[in-house]
Amino acid sequence: MSTDVTQISQHEIRAFILYLQRKRCFSEHRFNRAMERGLSGHTINCYLRSIRIFFSWLISEGIIETNPFDLVKIPRAPRKIIPTFSDSQIRQLLNIIDTSNVEGYRNFTIIMTLLDTAMRVSELCTLKLDNLWLEDGMVKVWGKGNKERLIPIGKQVQRLLWRYINRYRPEPATPRYDQVFLTREGRPLSKDRLEAIVERYGRKAAITGVRISPHTFRHTMAVTFLRNGGDVFSLQRILGHSQLEVLRGYVNLAQSDISRVHRRNSPADNLEFQLPKLRKGTRKQSRETRGGIRKGESIS
Repeated sequence: MSTDVTQISQHEIRAFILYLQRKRCFSEHRFNRAMERGLSGHTINCYLRSIRIFFSWLISEGIIETNPFDLVKIPRAPRKIIPTFSDSQIRQLLNIIDTSNVEGYRNFTIIMTLLDTAMRVSELCTLKLDNLWLEDGMVKVWGKGNKERLIPIGKQVQRLLWRYINRYRPEPATPRYDQVFLTREGRPLSKDRLEAIVERYGRKAAITGVRISPHTFRHTMAVTFLRNGGDVFSLQRILGHSQLEVLRGYVNLAQSDISRVHRRNSPADNLEFQLPKLRKGTRKQSRETRGGIRKGESIS
């Protein structure tokens, strides 16, 4: 097919969608062997959204006059249950960290910071001392799209960060390394290294049933924040999402235990009273009167 953007219509895009849906995972990949399963719905959705953004840019630049994606409906990505850590798993993870050494205290502080702020791993690794305001209990991070936002931090994390910076933080290898979290050699902590640290602790703590990743702390913070009474709009600012639709998964998961909360706080169940006694002859009801309404009657 032609690669000229002015020649691409909705027909080529639909053909590409069909191609993606039939394509096997890692087929024609340079390094990985092809798998029997196809591409996931999230992968297909991500490809198409990226191309749609490109065509929107072509419109804004006047390169094309009409956007073919206006006539194409992108397949929705499947909704998955967001994995989160339970309170016992978090305690289990923290208990196996040896905080008597520099690296252990740093890692303990990192995990608590991730849990309290819901930072992305890239945001935490690039966090600089100038953007950390412990006295005010605030931290400034640069998120996706080079957007900055302020995140509040709790008193426990404030103490941990203060102690780490003043007692445990290594001397930077060069003056330009002003990141908060450094390696033993005084260099910035990389994203891959931090992910490996969290994964190693997860295996050591024998945690199962949830993905052991720094990003899981972000999910955990969001759900716990809502369960503890936080509002969606404040959570949106903390996470740095531009649309509330992204938070729907967190809201649904936070409300999944609403029946348990209701059982504990039910006004009727917590009110001391005796059920009225049934009158004689009312135990067995006919089919017509079962449910309290006689056949032919209506509720006014």
